[in-house]
Formats: sequence, structure tokens, C-alpha cells
Amino acid sequence: MKIGNFDLERDGTFIIAELSANHGGDIEIAKKTIKEAKRAGANAIKLQTYTADTLTLDCDREDFIIKGGTIWDGKKLYDLYKEAYTPWEWHRELFDYAREIDIDIFSSPFDKSAVDFLEQFSPSAYKIASFEITDYELVRYTASKKRPIIISTGIATIDEIQDVVDICRSEGNSNIILLKCTSSYPAPLNEANLKMIPNLKETFGVEVGFSDHTIGSTAPIVAVTLGSKVVEKHFIIDKSIGGADASFSMDRDEFTKMVKDIRDTEKLLGKVDYSMSKKKRTSRRFARSLYVSSDIKKGEVFREDNIKSVRPSFGMHPKYLKDILGKIAKRDYKFGERFEYGDK
Repeated sequence: MKIGNFDLERDGTFIIAELSANHGGDIEIAKKTIKEAKRAGANAIKLQTYTADTLTLDCDREDFIIKGGTIWDGKKLYDLYKEAYTPWEWHRELFDYAREIDIDIFSSPFDKSAVDFLEQFSPSAYKIASFEITDYELVRYTASKKRPIIISTGIATIDEIQDVVDICRSEGNSNIILLKCTSSYPAPLNEANLKMIPNLKETFGVEVGFSDHTIGSTAPIVAVTLGSKVVEKHFIIDKSIGGADASFSMDRDEFTKMVKDIRDTEKLLGKVDYSMSKKKRTSRRFARSLYVSSDIKKGEVFREDNIKSVRPSFGMHPKYLKDILGKIAKRDYKFGERFEYGDK
């Protein structure tokens, strides 16, 4: 599968820097964040396309007040989203700027009007946010655009995940990536449950990734070892900007280190390869093989004290030692001589 020009099979882990609210209401900070995300090694910058009115109601009832131990407790949903949103009138400039400096850019739409709005920019993909996974009609409409669809599974039941995968496929869109996600901000390490990553792939037959809200880069690295082809992390150029997501976002130094750690992890993982490379062949000289360990006269018996398995590996393979012991020497052998295949 490809996201833009990035091939998930060939190019490794697709690393997304989530802009979210980390622009402080300033388009120049948003553009600088895009630039710094590229410098930090991100493959893409992701926006969020909503308004407070497309997400919730401007209502003071208790249902609309955030509670439950979040960093936003006591705040009205409408006020949070009004503070955090990325103005739609910025999108053209941000898309153009990202493409100008050669970093991929796409967004999370939060309703059908956002999908319609984003289509004019021909995004490389769409992302369905964790809390929108139950909005089946949004998933259906987004999938119908036939672009790769990345879906966070943070609050979903297994049945809901199956439902949205089936919906995407029913729309002729099989370019699906499910992201393991813990919808806590920040997310405790003991709630990450990264073992679900390979299980998501096996259970639903799709590509998988990780949308991370933990602190630090340990979780993304582990996620890559478990098969994540996508890693998404909130990115802020400087936490002093503040904002709704600053406390669990990575600054540029942290993000740069995470990218390096992921790329090093990919090198370490390598591939399944039993072939005999040039380096392997060179190193095999230090393996064992059969050598004459004391002079042997013609007619003498090969014994454990005159034929030994030792380093280096230029003689016969040690697996033949048991076949040789007890046989009669047909010629003289000198100490340190290779015991070779014609000798037995």
C-alpha cells in the first residue's frame, strides 16, 4: 500500500507528526511546525478539520462538561474545540506550503462537510479519529473517496472495528490501516496493550500502526517491532506555545530522537534471510572444521586425539567427524593439515 509516494512495504514506517492544536492560533507557527516536522524526519504532517459546531453543541448542560480525570476536566466541550481547531481558511496555505517543502500532508475530517472541503486538496489519505470510529456514515463517506483510510481504534469494540472494516470494503476501499490507540491524554504505559498490534493485523487482515499518546518514544519503538507500519505522534515545536495538546506532544528534539530510534529499529529488525551473504561467508572462516591434531601415518586409525573439530573453517564440516572416526588413513597426514572431503 502507498500513502502518497511512500510505499509501506518498501520504505519502512510512515511517521506522522500530528499538528492538532499545537499552532497556538497562529498560521505562521503552523507553517513553522510543518517545516520543523520535516527537519525532524516526519514523513507527513496531519491536520484536524472541524469546527466546534461540527463536533458538538454550544450547550452548558452537564453532559457537555468534560470530566473523568482528563487534562481538560471542567471545560465545556464546545469551548475546548473552539480553542483547539485549525481554521479552515488556513488549509490551502498549509497544504501548499507542505507540498512546497516536500512533506506529505493530510487531515482528519470530523464530518461529511470536512471531507467535501478536503477533497479539493487531493489529500494522500484520510484519518478517522478514535472518537469518530462509531460514526459509521462518516467512515462510509470518507472510504468512498477511495483514498487510503487510517482509522484509530482507541475506544472501539471488536465488533465496531469489524463494522468499519466491512464498511470500507463495501465502498470498494481496501486500503485500510488500523491504528492501535489508547484514548487517554497522556496514556499510561500499562494501558498501551501493544500486543494488540499484530492481533489487529491477523484478525482484520489489514495494515496496522500505532497512534501514540504516551510520554517518550519507548512505545513507538516497541510498536514497530510488533509490525506497525504507521506511527502517529503529536508534535509541537516548543511546549511553551501551550494549548490543549502541548503536555503530551513531543517537541522537535524529542521527535527527532524518536524518528532516529525508529529508523535504527528498522535496521535492527532487517528481514528474514537465510541466504549466505558475502559478510556471512567471510565470517564463516572463524567457524569450526576438521583438522589433523597430531601426525598420522598411513594405516593408522582416525581417532579423537588425531582428528579434531577446531577453528578455522577451511577443512571438512564437523558433522562428518562421527563418520571418519575409526577409519584407516590411506596416506600420511601432518599436524595442522586440513582434513578435506577427499580424505575420508
